[in-house]
Amino acid sequence: MIKSILLQAQDGGGITQLILFGGIAIVFYFFMIRPQQKKQKEQKKFISEISKGDSVVTIGGIHGKVLSTDDELVVLEVDKGVKMKFNKSAISSDSSRSLNSES
Repeated sequence: MIKSILLQAQDGGGITQLILFGGIAIVFYFFMIRPQQKKQKEQKKFISEISKGDSVVTIGGIHGKVLSTDDELVVLEVDKGVKMKFNKSAISSDSSRSLNSES
C-alpha cells in the first residue's frame, strides 16, 4: 500500500500540484486582484472628473458641494458659508450615488 502511494507521488504528483497551484493563482487573480484594480481605476477617473457644483462625500463622511478644484485640492461648501479644503484623494464618492445605494 505504501509503495503504491510513493510510486504515484513520483509519477504525476508534481505536475498535478503545479496545475492545482496554477488554478488557485488564476482564481485568486480573477476574484481578488482584478476587481480591486477595476475599482481603483474607477475611483481615479471619478476624482479626475470632479467639477464645480458636484455634490460629494469625503472619506471622513462629510457631505459638501464643490466650489472649486485645482490639481490637488478641492474646496467644498459644507454648510451655508462654511468652506473647507480637502485633498482630492480624500473625496470618496458622489453624494447622490451614495444616497441612492442606501435605499
